[in-house]
Amino acid sequence: MGAASLEHEKGVQMTDSEKPERTAGGLAGKVAGRAKEAAGSVLGNDELAREGRLQQAQSEAEEDAAKRAADARAREAEANLEEEKAETEVERERLRTELEAKEREEAAARDERQAAQQADEQARQERAAAEAERHAQQAEANQTEEQAEAERVSEARTAMQLQQEARRAEAKADAIDPEEK
Repeated sequence: MGAASLEHEKGVQMTDSEKPERTAGGLAGKVAGRAKEAAGSVLGNDELAREGRLQQAQSEAEEDAAKRAADARAREAEANLEEEKAETEVERERLRTELEAKEREEAAARDERQAAQQADEQARQERAAAEAERHAQQAEANQTEEQAEAERVSEARTAMQLQQEARRAEAKADAIDPEEK
């Protein structure tokens, strides 16, 4: 059995209680504990049977502790995963907010460029309309000037004709009454 076993007959101590045995844990410890318990019962050695029961209990406690540790590690891993998920969600939200801000900035810049283009186009149209108005006014002024010149020429002709008629009438009058001069 163990290294501390000294004798094996009925009523005689099989283990040295001054030197506790190191027991194996897990399944091997359980099997060794059952073997000691059975041997102690068969031999009538209550101490050996008690040691076997203790070894089985210790193995079960170790298994239970290992399960609890594994459960704790699993819960810790799950908590870490949840924390990572939360951090990822926070980062995702930060990036989404950052992207939305960038999109708003780009939209504002686009709107500003579009407004500037519209203002430039409106100014160009206003300049073209003003130029067309100036040309129209110049053409009208030229036409008015030409009409005035034509009227002046016509009035000058009329005045010349009247002067010529007046001279003829005067010459006629002088011819009728030559003395009145």
